[in-house]
Amino acid sequence: MGRKALDLETLIATVREQMPERRWVHTQGVMGTAVILARRFGADPAKAELAAILHDVAKFWKVDKMEAAIREEGLFTDVLNYDKELWHAHAGAYISRRDYGVEDDEVLGAIRYHTSGREGMTLLEKVVWLADLIEPGRQFPGVDDIRSVAENDLDEALVAGFDTTLGFLMEKKKKIYPLTVLARNDLLAGIKNTN
Repeated sequence: MGRKALDLETLIATVREQMPERRWVHTQGVMGTAVILARRFGADPAKAELAAILHDVAKFWKVDKMEAAIREEGLFTDVLNYDKELWHAHAGAYISRRDYGVEDDEVLGAIRYHTSGREGMTLLEKVVWLADLIEPGRQFPGVDDIRSVAENDLDEALVAGFDTTLGFLMEKKKKIYPLTVLARNDLLAGIKNTN
């Protein structure tokens, strides 16, 4: 049983304390972008904002603290065999329930999968994943193209985003978390079925 949920203002202040200013600026960008995308594609803007506020809550924890949270939850320990950049999402989802009183599974899923994606992503998970990638502070080759696609087609923008992410991981010779590949393949299958 988690704690009582914090009011939005207290939650924002508490989360902001856990990260450097540049990451808070990123978080604000994700919040704004998630709300815009939620309205554009029919997701719940309040849930999108809540997931965005918490998506990087554990990002600046020490690695052993993230690992301890993942092990304590005991559900997704396989992520510990992959890049540590993935860990904060799982730790963040767990502590969002445990420490911040978030009980909404849809919001928790959006936090948990905002780095990796997954097969069968919910609308909210898609919105938060994409918002994290294309918020105004992000600058990388192709981001403007993805933003452009996101004006009209959420799934196409996600595929473009996953392609960029997978290309980056391959270029850096990093192991790829299987959920990321499954997420991309699932989105492609969905797009082909609608065409």
